[in-house]
Amino acid sequence: MEQGVILETPRLLLRKFTAQDADALEAFLGDSVVMEYYPAALDRRGVQDWIERNIGRYDRDGHGLWAVVLRDSHQLIGDCGCVMQEVEGRNEVEVGYHVRRDLWGRGYATEAARACVEYAFSRLGAERVISMIRPANVASRRVAEKNGMVCEKIVFWRGCDHCVYAVTKYGQA
Repeated sequence: MEQGVILETPRLLLRKFTAQDADALEAFLGDSVVMEYYPAALDRRGVQDWIERNIGRYDRDGHGLWAVVLRDSHQLIGDCGCVMQEVEGRNEVEVGYHVRRDLWGRGYATEAARACVEYAFSRLGAERVISMIRPANVASRRVAEKNGMVCEKIVFWRGCDHCVYAVTKYGQA
């Protein structure tokens, strides 16, 4: 496995972010269409904060969002990983993901998220994994469903409604 790589899939490498990833991250985190279900697309400072926040997660939790890189070209095309979230007073492992818009529909988010769900169960010892997804975000909901998650309920979280998609180590939540 290459240095810094956390996970490998048939087409992707997932590795820790570095400060040098800012340009590639800004290509999708700064895209208002990709970030439609976030409060806003990120500017350069927001992208740098995103990187720093995840490096802090690596130090604190041992994991966070990772850079999603194409195996063949080593091009950074998205992010995906395991992030600790508090939802309704419960600490949960969430799998989150973004993929550059010109690469949507190719299964990269599903492939990366599946590897992260498996990582959460096998390496982090999670019994349950969630994804917090806005109800209107049909594409992200499909990624969760393709990875065996079901929408347990809708909760008001961080200022708006979110579907709590979940899967347990032994099947659906």
